[in-house]
Amino acid sequence: MKTVTIQGNRARSNILIGERLENLYQYVPVSQPIIITDVNVQKNCPMDSMPGDIITIGTGEKIKTLKTVKDVYTQLVSLGADRSSFIVGIGGGIVCDIAGFVASTFMRGVRFGFVATTLLAQVDASVGGKNGVNFNGYKNMIGVFNQPEFVICDPELLKTLSEREILCGLAEIVKHAAIGDIDLFTFLEQHHENAGALDSQIIERLVLDSVTLKSSIVSRDETERGERRILNFGHTFGHALEKVMGVPHGEAVSMGITIASALSVKRGLLAVEDEQRILSLMKHLKLPTRVESEHEQLFDALGKDKKRESNFINFVLLDGIGTAVVEKISLEELKDAIDEKIRPK
Repeated sequence: MKTVTIQGNRARSNILIGERLENLYQYVPVSQPIIITDVNVQKNCPMDSMPGDIITIGTGEKIKTLKTVKDVYTQLVSLGADRSSFIVGIGGGIVCDIAGFVASTFMRGVRFGFVATTLLAQVDASVGGKNGVNFNGYKNMIGVFNQPEFVICDPELLKTLSEREILCGLAEIVKHAAIGDIDLFTFLEQHHENAGALDSQIIERLVLDSVTLKSSIVSRDETERGERRILNFGHTFGHALEKVMGVPHGEAVSMGITIASALSVKRGLLAVEDEQRILSLMKHLKLPTRVESEHEQLFDALGKDKKRESNFINFVLLDGIGTAVVEKISLEELKDAIDEKIRPK
């Protein structure tokens, strides 16, 4: 097991890579925690024998709402939860987002930790202290910054995932490599087949390097005032595509990386050869690079992006593989990119 630490403004978070779900209670400071999970995870993970109460939510982006949060609050009150309670979110990114948001706001905040059960959650969603929900269909519009005390990344849990779920996690690993670790990018190029097959040694290296990169950035800029913005590479278009097309997060990010890379070339930052390396890697990993969407709906979704300032969006571009920069891009330029790079549906 390897431990990576994030030092937040209010708390320290330990990311436990290679730890097992069965050892969860070594890290929980109470004898009867409250577990928040979803119906799929509850079927696949042995939780019935765990002490404590279990709150089960549904699955998919459609349940990542204030209504679900309200339902969880209601159950917490019924269970007699108080400020001494400890919440554990066991699941993928949606479970972690909801559990973290609930824990951060219930009775002005209770302690919490995560067991990340998907590759996407292990390398990104559970790490960094962003907790929140969607609002009126717009991604993560309501949320808080608050670090979990621990995140358990159990590689055995990844064996329950579908190929599509694995690919969603690989898209975020490509993102991390592209913005800050050219060695990780090269490693992915060399071992893409084994990565897709969940080779244990390859996956441990990918998770460790991704978490190490993200943790170092978050420790320096927890609330996204500066450097942390580069973690949004591929996400400006990605979140819009997720809303408009209804595709999984990782697939939307993959398509967003395609567009952001093309914009980087257009602005003279990224060499065409490097753009082709990125596209080639994503194709090897079976990630989507072709984008078909309704232009008007996509542009409307971009206009609701949290990174928007007046008629500009703080957009992440690549200044070569392994180096990211944030530049203001006008909505008009993004509209042109839609017209050039996205095929009408």
